[in-house]
Amino acid sequence: MHLYSTNDQQRSNKVSFQEALFNSLPEDKGLYMPEYFPELKDSFFENIENLTFQEIAFEVADALLNEEIPAVKLRDIIDDAVNFPAPLAKLDDEKFVLELFHGPTLAFKDFGARFMARTMSWFLQESPSDEEIHILVATSGDTGGAVAQGFLNVAGIKVTLLYPKGKVSELQEKQLTTVGNNVEALEVEGTFDDCQRMVKEAFLDKDLRARLKLSSANSINISRLIPQSFYYFNAYAQLKRQLSFDANKKLVFAVPSGNFGNLCGGLIAKRLGLPIQHIVASTNVNDIVPKYLEGGAFEPKPSLQTLSNAMDVGNPSNFARLQAFYQTRPAASETELLNNIQQDISGARYTDKQTTEAIKEVFDKYYGYTMCPHTAVGYLGLKDYQAQQKEDSYGVILATAHPAKFVDTVEDTIGESVKMPESLQAIMQSEKNATLIPADLEALKSHLLKG
Repeated sequence: MHLYSTNDQQRSNKVSFQEALFNSLPEDKGLYMPEYFPELKDSFFENIENLTFQEIAFEVADALLNEEIPAVKLRDIIDDAVNFPAPLAKLDDEKFVLELFHGPTLAFKDFGARFMARTMSWFLQESPSDEEIHILVATSGDTGGAVAQGFLNVAGIKVTLLYPKGKVSELQEKQLTTVGNNVEALEVEGTFDDCQRMVKEAFLDKDLRARLKLSSANSINISRLIPQSFYYFNAYAQLKRQLSFDANKKLVFAVPSGNFGNLCGGLIAKRLGLPIQHIVASTNVNDIVPKYLEGGAFEPKPSLQTLSNAMDVGNPSNFARLQAFYQTRPAASETELLNNIQQDISGARYTDKQTTEAIKEVFDKYYGYTMCPHTAVGYLGLKDYQAQQKEDSYGVILATAHPAKFVDTVEDTIGESVKMPESLQAIMQSEKNATLIPADLEALKSHLLKG
């Protein structure tokens, strides 16, 4: 697997997956993208409903990574990382919810973080070094907890999590700040966009990179996106298992979107041959990408705080990747590029009021099915898309987190208590341990070099 930078239109400086995994960002400030996507065999899709989640994940990962990771080792990585089911809940004949949050932190990012941690660990074992890998992660909520658990006690790796003060739920904060060992948390006096900016600036600071071996586990790292594509294939397999499946019926995914990593995972799946006809990019009022899809102007702005806090992103990192999936060679004009994207992706945005109304609607209408605020945004996007299109389609919503992680919002909305999983109950009793820093690179740099 060879990768190029989204800022290198000529694709003149390609790197291996291993280099992209450990370096995270190219020096030219772009994002790594695979040069080529192999299309999976027809036989894989014809038989996919007879495969386990792990078997599906292996086939997908092996198609991309077989030049760098031996099959027997890749199977071990997959079996260890993807060891939780991703069930499909049926709402009605056309709407399904793929629950992605059945990992250790009850967030969909668990699989990606575990896959990345175990892949890094294998490469480190193959080429031992005395130099510690230092992973920096900006989080708006769920990424940090998933990365913390995924990399906990992995030899040769230290993790520093940056999260915005007062802008994550209490339970999310406990998941970030109570891990200890090789994981530390920095509480930043700013927004998620500040945290993300600080991480990017750290990667591009030559002095810091000369003194520390830095990497990231955000979706800016390509190794986070590959495992997120597994969900789309697994949803397709479950649809074929549960229905008298009609291959001529349109397959639509609604993706709650903030930094757009999960949506890019869907585009990887589509490039590998999964018959996705359309993706709805569903956001809260931080609607930078929906506005771009409507008018062609990408205008980042400071993020606004909402109930779906993990999507409070005012400058989505993966926008450059989203464009790269549709950029032609020679480069298309901005108008042509936008038209290419609009063929497959549409945007939608929703307020907090609409979000809570959707949580209540689904709870009342679908036998007590309880959504988190992020999942509700995805539900609204699919509902509106199908109503507008007036066509027969399979619609899959990606459910991103357990509702108990937003217990106050959800309980106030549905008027009933939400059962708290035992793992979450235990963490709420733990003591927060975080270092407060201002939202600037020098503060982060000083902290990292002191440690």
